[in-house]
Amino acid sequence: MTNRVVITGLGVVAPNAVGIENFTEALRLGISGIEFYQELKDLNFSCQIGGIPTISEDLKSQYFSELQLRGFNSSGILYGCIAGIDAWKNAGFSVSDDSELDIDTGLIFGTGTSGVEKFREAIYKLDDKQVRRLGSTVVVQTMASGVSAYLSGMLGLGNQVTTNSSACSTGTEAILMGYNRIKSGNAKRMLVGSCSDHGPYVWGGFDAMRVCTYKHNETPEQGSRPMSASASGFVPGSGAGALLLESLDSASERNATIYAEVLGGEVNSGGQRNGGTLTAPNPEAVQRCIKQAIKNSGLNKNDIQVINGHLTATSKDALEIENWSKSLNREGSDFPYINATKSMIGHCLAAAGAIESVASVLQLHHQFVASNLNCEDLHPEITSIVAKEKIPSNSFNFNFDIIAKASFGFGDVNACVLFKRFKA
Repeated sequence: MTNRVVITGLGVVAPNAVGIENFTEALRLGISGIEFYQELKDLNFSCQIGGIPTISEDLKSQYFSELQLRGFNSSGILYGCIAGIDAWKNAGFSVSDDSELDIDTGLIFGTGTSGVEKFREAIYKLDDKQVRRLGSTVVVQTMASGVSAYLSGMLGLGNQVTTNSSACSTGTEAILMGYNRIKSGNAKRMLVGSCSDHGPYVWGGFDAMRVCTYKHNETPEQGSRPMSASASGFVPGSGAGALLLESLDSASERNATIYAEVLGGEVNSGGQRNGGTLTAPNPEAVQRCIKQAIKNSGLNKNDIQVINGHLTATSKDALEIENWSKSLNREGSDFPYINATKSMIGHCLAAAGAIESVASVLQLHHQFVASNLNCEDLHPEITSIVAKEKIPSNSFNFNFDIIAKASFGFGDVNACVLFKRFKA
């Protein structure tokens, strides 16, 4: 079967905004969600800034019961459930504890870690002889599939329900997994996305690896600098993004709003060969992923008009631009417009692909190209490939049909998806 797959619902919990309307405005205005955190300074972190979504107690109560909240301490699951429920409602569906089982809808919601803070809290005062006292909520909050377990139960989903985990590629990969299930006729709808916890016990390892910036603790909003010559490492972030994918037939039957069409994509690995390592991409594999994603989508290289890059504000940004240029055989003023959502929200780790895919779809749906913050001093190896005007410092309205979103993750794994402005 060859069902067309469209996007009928969106949800987002990002450091610079919570909710689709607020996030769209933040993208248009170039609002940063990066802040200084005293806790990180007190723990002697080199990088003392980060991106944490603002979730009030009142907002929590709109999604969770008092019983759920009493045993709940996983920020990633919290973010994922809020984004997922928002996408579900945004698509025109309701949430009810006694709803009938929906066997036509499944869920693929990824994460990298889950409930690290909860697990630390549970074991902090226990020795090996007391491990049975960890508590009854530890399992569901610390297992990787905790977010899909919570979210599918809240919505009563009866098709495939699973959690994927592929580092920074997780969210983009989840979209393609859901897309393939609908396209093959095995589901009518798939709620897809990813989430990531926040906090020192998640971010500490990256700080120890010296991949996070330490130069902007006094100027946090200037810290995330993708494509900049003065970039000094990424800013850690957290949150969640969610998209409701649906067959075109199903969406048309219920007269749903359609944000965009998913044309296809590709997932692969560089195998940590030919320059690829745990932390660096194999350029050949990245280029192969992009080229195959375009082919799988029925497009050609000249159809790509806008790119939402992975672009983490590390030394690999210039290599990513080079890989895009070689994959598309385009450079200079012929290169597509490109932006980096991470300039506003930092690197949200496993949630990055989903949040940035939501950003890509919103740009396509509302016909604008979002700005890039903090890249006034473009890296010279980038400006030698891409004309400066193709890396906008201010958002602008633009009439376009195709946007590409790619994610390149720890472990030399890659994912690329193509979205198209919907036309019946």
